[in-house]
Amino acid sequence: MYRVVLVDDERMILEGLTRVVPWEKLGCEVSGTASNGREGLELVRRVKPDILMTDIRMPNMDGLKMVAALRSEFPELQITVLTAFRDFEYAQTALNLGVCRYLLKPSKMDELNEAIRTMTARLDALPGAGTAEDKSPAGNYIVRQAMDYMRAHCAERLSLGDVADQVYVSQWHLSKLINRHTNQTFLDLLGGMRVEKAKRLLTNPALRIHEVAEQCGYSDLGHFSRSFKKLTGLTPGEYRDNTRGRE
Repeated sequence: MYRVVLVDDERMILEGLTRVVPWEKLGCEVSGTASNGREGLELVRRVKPDILMTDIRMPNMDGLKMVAALRSEFPELQITVLTAFRDFEYAQTALNLGVCRYLLKPSKMDELNEAIRTMTARLDALPGAGTAEDKSPAGNYIVRQAMDYMRAHCAERLSLGDVADQVYVSQWHLSKLINRHTNQTFLDLLGGMRVEKAKRLLTNPALRIHEVAEQCGYSDLGHFSRSFKKLTGLTPGEYRDNTRGRE
């Protein structure tokens, strides 16, 4: 029997799915339900189900990030989305991340049964050793979302944990994904973003170098200078002088 988790912020839908779908006949059993995305993430990580049926537009949760996080951590997990959100681009992104079916509410019973049969068939066909995460679309999506957040907040005191919280994965998992997809560590990636920002700010003669350092997240001018020279081969002052010389 394949284990199923149901996630939806509408209690009636959760109860309906639990009672109406002939789970046993389809070779499945409901192992748990959750009423919001955060609870759903915790439940999936605890229960480790084979199948997830979930809404993708819930309060305080980015559904696409949630799907990407789960598909990255559990590449064999089969996911069907049940949603009232009618947006082709959103649906296409969800399918590209590995969602099996994207069903619009209210879903017909034959659509639900077909989705479940498709998911169980995929599970039946999986090799015994499982599948590797490798550079999956879900992992790539998570890294791109993490990097977007890092660029927007690189001047702040930013930790790996802060970024991991934004993309709904563990620090360990995010660190592994960043290394796999960028061949860099989190700190190297963050340092590079800060230096790129510094290079832009140094073209403004009104800003002193220590002000540039502060605006790029460095509290120590010496650390800023060493980091900048390591990546560019120049001190911040030399870079500024060279930039002026080219004007």
